[in-house]
Amino acid sequence: MMLVLFVTILVCAYLAWNIGANDVANAMGTSVGSRALTLKQAVIIAAIFEFIGAFFAGDAVTDTVRKGILVVDFDNQVLVDAISNDLMYGFIAAMMAAAVWLTIATRYGLPVSTTHSIIGGIVGVGLVMEVQHETSLIDWVVVEKVAMSWVASPVMGGLFAFFTFWVIRETILDTSDPEARARWMAPVLSIPTFFVLGLALQFKALKGFFANAQENGWIENKYDWLPVKENGSWNPMMDNAWFPINSLILAGMVSIIAAGTLAYILRNYDFKGEKEGFHGVEKIFVWLQVIAAAYVAFAHGANDRSNAIGPMAAVYQVLSNGGQLEAVADVPTWLVLLGSVGIAVGVVTWGWRVMETIGSKITDITPTRGFAATFGAATTVLIFSMPFLAVPVSTTHTLVGAVVGVGLAGGAKAVDFRVFGKIIASWLASLPAAGFGSIVIYVAISSDPIKMLIVIPIALAMVIYVIWSTRDGEVFVDDALADAGGDAERGASTYFELFHTHAVAVEDTVNHMLEAVNNAADGKDPSEAIEATISAELNADNVKNDLRKRVGSGKWNLLMRSDDFYHMLARQDRIADYAQNVAEQLSFRPLYDNAEAKTLLKEMAQAVAKTAATYEDAVEALRDLTLSGYTRAGREKLGGLIDDVNLAEHESDLVESRAAGFVFSIGEDDPLAAVHMYRVLQRLDDVSNACETAANAFLPIVYN
Repeated sequence: MMLVLFVTILVCAYLAWNIGANDVANAMGTSVGSRALTLKQAVIIAAIFEFIGAFFAGDAVTDTVRKGILVVDFDNQVLVDAISNDLMYGFIAAMMAAAVWLTIATRYGLPVSTTHSIIGGIVGVGLVMEVQHETSLIDWVVVEKVAMSWVASPVMGGLFAFFTFWVIRETILDTSDPEARARWMAPVLSIPTFFVLGLALQFKALKGFFANAQENGWIENKYDWLPVKENGSWNPMMDNAWFPINSLILAGMVSIIAAGTLAYILRNYDFKGEKEGFHGVEKIFVWLQVIAAAYVAFAHGANDRSNAIGPMAAVYQVLSNGGQLEAVADVPTWLVLLGSVGIAVGVVTWGWRVMETIGSKITDITPTRGFAATFGAATTVLIFSMPFLAVPVSTTHTLVGAVVGVGLAGGAKAVDFRVFGKIIASWLASLPAAGFGSIVIYVAISSDPIKMLIVIPIALAMVIYVIWSTRDGEVFVDDALADAGGDAERGASTYFELFHTHAVAVEDTVNHMLEAVNNAADGKDPSEAIEATISAELNADNVKNDLRKRVGSGKWNLLMRSDDFYHMLARQDRIADYAQNVAEQLSFRPLYDNAEAKTLLKEMAQAVAKTAATYEDAVEALRDLTLSGYTRAGREKLGGLIDDVNLAEHESDLVESRAAGFVFSIGEDDPLAAVHMYRVLQRLDDVSNACETAANAFLPIVYN
């Protein structure tokens, strides 16, 4: 039996590793997607809080029949004696099947429910055991609740997140001075946030703590702090309250202290390095998002540890109790440590895979959106976990729904429904896939320890082989963590942020072109400025190519067809191309030697540079519009800057008309030089026209 225990421990550790690798995205995916945390920071924080929650806040005992899926009459000793041994091997099969399914899902970056995977494995085993023992074991009412939660929890999570982000957008982002508004609105919004997190922390993550406190005599009754399991009352002063007055007072105190602390910090906080507008706002919500994410990691570790070690505790009980299964099993410390470490290791090694899907492939995530999604998910999980509903919802399903909800706040195009469709398909497949796997493994084992010692190692070896054989093109954890997280990436992480980075490079090219024109007109050597223009245009090309590759790789969710975005990028790049062409024209031959003509040429170049600078301002406004969730104020600002670009281009046209007319009217003495200067004026006009064309491409975003 020692060999059976050893193999079962391996299966338990493998399952815990998978739970950490897949479910960690619930806590940290949005923080990584919003650049509130780098991937490396998120992995470290998640590992710490997952471990603390799993090791210190989990229950000291666990139900041997997980999630109430199987109904066993433990008063019927004859039945218990008959099925205990088979249930032990059934739990081993269910753990292995769930773990294999989680490995497959994580390998492809699909966030699935570990709870539902375990339930699927147990249902599969239960179906076989019902035939074996000619009895009814599966509680199909609970299974129906699980199936119902596939729809209910994502929808409610999405609605809460949508409403939360709508409030942020209406009260902060869509105002004339969003940063100033956020300084006093963020503390107000933090009150319901910390109130919900305070309740959720008590009801979800500290259940084991209150149970232990009652056993040790520290508190008289755990239900003074926790909701009763049945026949509850909405009156918080009653002994059988759904929301006990003690827990409400504690959550209220936490929320008021947190709001007061945040208000004090923000009162005189200087957002150094932050431009006016949305960046200061997003920086405020970084703090709230990281706090909420840390809570989710802690609560996840406290709750989902039982998914890993609950079945293992039942197996250990049977092996150490003479083959007898009981309704509950003590969880030994070594098993708690095994589950906690396994989850933390899973976070560190493979957790980044699902984080990427949650954080960047469904929709664009900013700190305000990430906060709204995390808060919406936490609220939904709290409501569904209350005994008056008692629906076993998945945090994964709820958070994905919340991410979609905040995406829809920017319009249907803001969500990549292809990725969402794949995720839904993986949800629907979880229960039957784990169920089928557990049936195959359970039948192969046949409750025989010798067969189990053969089947489980073969299954583990096959999993390792499949992972190894599909490693081509794989991004390994060291590379993922190494590239994930510098300040440069934070500064230009979404495609519209990098689009703005390209616009800055384009403006830099125009400015070098302006210097070359001024030097040539002033009789100075323009060669250095010409080379600088060519170098700046090359830099703009490199940024453009990087952006094209990133968009083409599908790393981010697009709010438009990729072809439309590429067209916008090409129009913007044309500005730099024309600016380089102006500089190259200057190297062909000297300019027409007339002081007035040269003055008009410099005036034209200055007007063009002004048009390019105004265009860059418009791209910056476009970037901020995407960060703000497409607010009305943001659209109006972008529309106004597009008008300014058109006006600046018109002014440069007037200068170009005067300059060209003057050159042709007095250029008979040196016609070749006059024609050359006219060509330079035309190329300058091309730069200005390209700015106008590129800016007008943003109009559909303003008005649609």
